[in-house]
Amino acid sequence: MRSKEEKAESRRAVLEELDRLGVRYELVEHDAAYTVEDMDRIGFAEDVTICKNLFVRDQKKKPSHWLVVLHKDKRADLADLADQLGTKHLSFASADRLKRYLGLAQGEVTPLGVLNDADRAVIVAFDRDLKELDRIGVHPNDNTATLYISFADVLRFVTERGNAVKYVTAPMQ
Repeated sequence: MRSKEEKAESRRAVLEELDRLGVRYELVEHDAAYTVEDMDRIGFAEDVTICKNLFVRDQKKKPSHWLVVLHKDKRADLADLADQLGTKHLSFASADRLKRYLGLAQGEVTPLGVLNDADRAVIVAFDRDLKELDRIGVHPNDNTATLYISFADVLRFVTERGNAVKYVTAPMQ
């Protein structure tokens, strides 16, 4: 768990980078949300697609870390995602790895975490169905807030940081 000060600093860094890029967004503050169920309880604007974020790894192959970003109602079948990513043994990465690679704690995972990935070691795999959306909801490296932002701007943020991007398809639950 990160301190309130660490979360605030991390959020500030994300917002500064978005402002530098000229990205339009809306920031919504709320109680800490650690899961999709927590996000559902908060209740967001109906035209916003909340994202589910999974930090996974393959112990036997490099590159070995992926951040998978899906529509919140999609099912994450790790074997199927592994096939799509060209790997075999995906499993959830540890809290220590999440902190080391993205500077985040469990419940804070977001594609904007690549801001902390100095080595550009994490590949971001987006759900293809997010590509055309004008308003998705992602944490700004702090799970006490959600950004309403276009997918195109999240993609731009990730690619500007130099992280590789792939696309996957996942079924609805």
